[in-house]
Amino acid sequence: MAAAAVFSYRIFCPIRCSAASNNHDPNKQKLNNISYSGNSTRSTKVDLHSQTTGVASTFVASVAAEKEGCRINEVQIRQNIPTKKQFVDPYRHGLIIEGGVGYRQTVVVRSYEVGPDKTATLESILNLFQETALNHVWMSGLLSNGFGATHGMMRNNLIWVVSRMQVEIDHYPIWGEVVEIDTWVGAYGKNGMRRDWLIRSQATGHIFARATSTWVMMNQQTRRLSKIPAEVRAEISPWFIDKQAIIEDVPEKISKLDDTAKYVNSDLKPKRSDLDMNHHVNNVKYVRWMLETIPDRILESNQLSGITLEYRRECGGSDVVQSLCQPDEDGILKDGVKQDTTSIRLLNGFSLASEIVDGGGLIASFEKGPLRFTHLLQAKGETQNEEIVRGRTTWKKKPSSMPFSS
Repeated sequence: MAAAAVFSYRIFCPIRCSAASNNHDPNKQKLNNISYSGNSTRSTKVDLHSQTTGVASTFVASVAAEKEGCRINEVQIRQNIPTKKQFVDPYRHGLIIEGGVGYRQTVVVRSYEVGPDKTATLESILNLFQETALNHVWMSGLLSNGFGATHGMMRNNLIWVVSRMQVEIDHYPIWGEVVEIDTWVGAYGKNGMRRDWLIRSQATGHIFARATSTWVMMNQQTRRLSKIPAEVRAEISPWFIDKQAIIEDVPEKISKLDDTAKYVNSDLKPKRSDLDMNHHVNNVKYVRWMLETIPDRILESNQLSGITLEYRRECGGSDVVQSLCQPDEDGILKDGVKQDTTSIRLLNGFSLASEIVDGGGLIASFEKGPLRFTHLLQAKGETQNEEIVRGRTTWKKKPSSMPFSS
């Protein structure tokens, strides 16, 4: 039997974790000098008779693992997530306020954030709320690689999900305006967290909008709600503030709509771009589906002044969604409460006969007052539909001139 042939060869495995090279960047130098077993080359002896598929697979797996480690290191360098509390973020124009636990970010309203009237859209405002909330966690030094999740949440496989949100808008920021967005968190019950926001004009100091929301934790694998673990509570509770942007003694419940709703938009399907980092439809997308059911004549002459959302379940990429909308036409709203149509007094002291209201309807006869709509998004099923989110929107006449123009 012939002796086994044994020989040595050298493998050179350069790995570059960045498409662009910069020899003066120490971080990129570290990435470009990644080595195997302490050397950029490897000497290996191979026994041709004993070589097996398993040996080759082990070598390939080792290379893949080292490449994956390289990729992770590159992501960490590119994101540069703080591991300690930061007080100023020059890149995001953010700083810590409220005694070291609140957050303020200064932003400019950009052209792609406004609508035809050159004011910020509701979706843009909600996206700014989401962004400043994440940046607040970023500055805290608690952010892991999840969507606003802390290190303790990642160890327990938990994510945040919003259960309720309320927004009140007095005036909309205009294109090019510089605004300040304040956000902070507080305790909500035993297993929830509240997050609030304020938006103000930097030039005038006027409060444009305020919002409040409640959040709970969900297990990312089982998709079931979870209690807040002790280690997570220890992370977030030092940041709690006993302060509310919107005070509600008893939140008003939103009634459920059915197929008899006046306006219906069916067969809505999430796009891939609608999914967020938690792999479900981002809650801001729900608002777009809701507002698309509002008649154009309402949108052209009115602007949204308030919205309340009650989230029931998450929406996945394969769901088929139906949007229902019902106007509140059986009463005039005063301070957000429906009034008896038999005796209605307007804000200017004049009265409106009940026959006019009942005969012509609220929208036709009383366009100067606030309008209110009830909404429902539901996932269509084979046997029954499942609620995704209930909503209520309040609308007021658009101003004839730009606010604070004088």
